[in-house]
Amino acid sequence: MQRATFAAGCFWGVEAAFRQLKGVTSTSVGYTGGHLENPTYRAVCTDRTGHAEAVEIEFDPSRITYDELLRVFWEAHDPTTLNRQGPDFGSQYRSAIFFHTPEQEAAAHASKENLNAGGRYKSPVVTEIVPASTYYRAEEYHQQYFEKQGTSHSRF
Repeated sequence: MQRATFAAGCFWGVEAAFRQLKGVTSTSVGYTGGHLENPTYRAVCTDRTGHAEAVEIEFDPSRITYDELLRVFWEAHDPTTLNRQGPDFGSQYRSAIFFHTPEQEAAAHASKENLNAGGRYKSPVVTEIVPASTYYRAEEYHQQYFEKQGTSHSRF
């Protein structure tokens, strides 16, 4: 198994998109990329901890590739808006890829370059690509949020 970590706005919908993919064995929502140890949702929402709302994915690379995960990541949000997704704004909603290996880093940079060169967006992609840091699992009520609410919110 391998891990992948992505931030693409509110983590509820992003997690729902990845949970349904064959080869994804588990997901969790949490916080990463900041400076506060053991952050809470309330603290992250102040936009002062430096954390992004993120999804950590465990996947079987023999069933789904990292490039396929990147494709879903790019489709799950607008990577051209700095610190904003839809009505949500603040650095906790930034677009980011937190790579775990040199291979993930290279794939992330290549996919971002291809997206910028492809002309899909009028504005440049602002997604940051940074090493994975400590990941803090969010409070339990955030995990698989849409499933707990009995709704489906995924476009995939």
